[in-house]
Amino acid sequence: MAGGYGSGGGYGTWDRGDETRRLPDQDQYQQHGERYGDPQYAQEYEPPRAPKPSVDAGRLWAAGIATAIVAALVAMVGTLIVRAVLRIAFNGPASSGALGDSRTVLLCVLSAVAALAATGLAHLLLVSTPRPMTYLTWIVGLVTVVAALLPLLGSAPIGERVATSVIHLVIGLVISSLVAGAGASARRMR
Repeated sequence: MAGGYGSGGGYGTWDRGDETRRLPDQDQYQQHGERYGDPQYAQEYEPPRAPKPSVDAGRLWAAGIATAIVAALVAMVGTLIVRAVLRIAFNGPASSGALGDSRTVLLCVLSAVAALAATGLAHLLLVSTPRPMTYLTWIVGLVTVVAALLPLLGSAPIGERVATSVIHLVIGLVISSLVAGAGASARRMR
């Protein structure tokens, strides 16, 4: 059978160098298990999941505290500008000095509390809603509009009402922009 099919000594034998007739060894079978319908591979395979957002709470609240300080300082600077530059008896009579009376301290404290409340709202929205900074901006913006319009409805002199309204508006804008920025930077995907 020297002249038979193929080389290597006869019918039914094959060359050891002919790789086309070899079955895959066990390593190849494990590596390409899905191709061969390996049930073990099907159990181990998990489709990729969409990343979930998480919040860096330390970073968010550190920025919230810094925002509270800035908001209190904006209230104080606003009072100084209105009392010293514009000479309007805002937050106390003219004899109270450049910073006014205890109403200035109250405005500064309430501004800081508003900033911390906005930070808490941002944290809640970051862990619970889609597009949290959009909701935060709308909520803080509408509260700012209310805080700016309410003084205009009072019975104080018009200059004092307008000054109060403008200071409330600036404080709200500062809180909105800083907390929204802090919330955006504190959000991360995992």
